[in-house]
Amino acid sequence: MKAFLLLFSLVTLPVLAAEPTLYGRYERIGLPELNTSLKAKMDTGANTASLSARDIQLFKRDGEAWVRFRLAAEDADDTLYEHSLARISKIKKRADEGDDEPSGADVSKRPVIDLQLCLGDQLRTVEVNLTDRSSFNYPLLIGAKALRELDAAIDPAKRFTAGKPSCK
Repeated sequence: MKAFLLLFSLVTLPVLAAEPTLYGRYERIGLPELNTSLKAKMDTGANTASLSARDIQLFKRDGEAWVRFRLAAEDADDTLYEHSLARISKIKKRADEGDDEPSGADVSKRPVIDLQLCLGDQLRTVEVNLTDRSSFNYPLLIGAKALRELDAAIDPAKRFTAGKPSCK
């Protein structure tokens, strides 16, 4: 009997596994810790999530690494945010990015924070790197790692399917 139950549970397990939620290429994402929501591009080609920020400064608080920044997004006010630093990431430079580093450098270093994201009614904490994305149409990019955390699948033909963020 035990063998039957084990076999039955192994056979039915894939059926019971939750399917990812289907979202559009663009969605509105709530950022509860920053008391705002932003339009985001859901990008399976990017690995990490990126938030448009300016005036980025690293500093120490009680011996711990922190970062302060302002949002670099349309309609963003001048609020200065402070957040504990998760790590510094190395991101491959795009061909059209400026080269502020010595010749031959092909990576940029970006501060990464653990930030709560609200997509539809799903609230997850994901790693988000900070960089100035003000020249892009969407101030928030949700990459493959965050999409996995959100259990999301993307239909590039759809837009804004999740509606207004409604996490509690």
